[in-house]
Amino acid sequence: MTAESIEQAQRIALSTALATLDLEDVGHATIRVEGPEGVGELGASAADVFEGESIAMPHGRVFGGQVLAQALVAAGRTILPEMPHRMPHSLHAYFMRPGDSSLPIRFAVERMRDGRSFSTRRVHALQHGRPILSMTASFQDPSDGLDHHLTMPDVPYPEDLGSVSDKYAGIDHPRAQYIASRPVDHRYVDGDIMVVPAPDLDGRQRVWFRTVAQLPHDQLTRCAVLAFASDYTPIDTMLRAHGLTWAQPGLTAATIDHTIWFHRPVDPGEWLLYDQESPSTRSGRGLMVGKVFTEDGTLVATIAQEAMVRIKQRDAGTAPGDSSSK
Repeated sequence: MTAESIEQAQRIALSTALATLDLEDVGHATIRVEGPEGVGELGASAADVFEGESIAMPHGRVFGGQVLAQALVAAGRTILPEMPHRMPHSLHAYFMRPGDSSLPIRFAVERMRDGRSFSTRRVHALQHGRPILSMTASFQDPSDGLDHHLTMPDVPYPEDLGSVSDKYAGIDHPRAQYIASRPVDHRYVDGDIMVVPAPDLDGRQRVWFRTVAQLPHDQLTRCAVLAFASDYTPIDTMLRAHGLTWAQPGLTAATIDHTIWFHRPVDPGEWLLYDQESPSTRSGRGLMVGKVFTEDGTLVATIAQEAMVRIKQRDAGTAPGDSSSK
């Protein structure tokens, strides 16, 4: 791919990603909780229902960052008309089933509570009538109070690092072309681990990222784009700790849950440093904790993700590539 074709593919990818956040309001639903026999209904709540398209993916599964971002926008759509200054400050999501990237997703939003300064929402992302993600999110009006944050690590500036898109653009392989055409530009301080393992097995990774073009000014969209982008690299840290790469035979990885605390206004259209580390891997699961800083060193978000990471060992005599996993 030429530099011009890379840029065009990236911009198309960003436009497509932003289009998935333009959810359609499709009405209302009622969510009921049924008790055991003889007890009857335990409660019911109304839900606002929205629908969004999915980004086609090479493996056919919905990208986790996409559905996370859409769920946050769906929750925000039930708040902004009445409380336009109330912005997300946290979300906690569980990924329950793989989504089908060829189908749209419906989002049922329950209005759990609207207080004087906080609002809480619960969102279920649905395909085929079953949840693929369940998320709670909280929103807050701006408020005065104590203010401090950790210091950003001393790292090279993004302009001094190579783009992962440029690195893989010339490789004629579907995975490489997918990486090259992402809507987010990634620049690894410690080098990527797509095919070469990390020299240090410390489970630490620092990566600069920003979208390939400027974003709309509204903070809900920018928070959603941060959620979208935050799902690209967490599993890297778990693989780094064990000297593994994304090319490892038999590797199966998938997000289990994802949490974001939004500390300050954020703009992923400008460079952000994602300072990540994996405190633990065990029992087929790995944990990443990351801090997101602006280029001037301001901490804007803290992120945690747990993921399933499994390495299926091939039986003796199994041909390369002839493996499967649950």
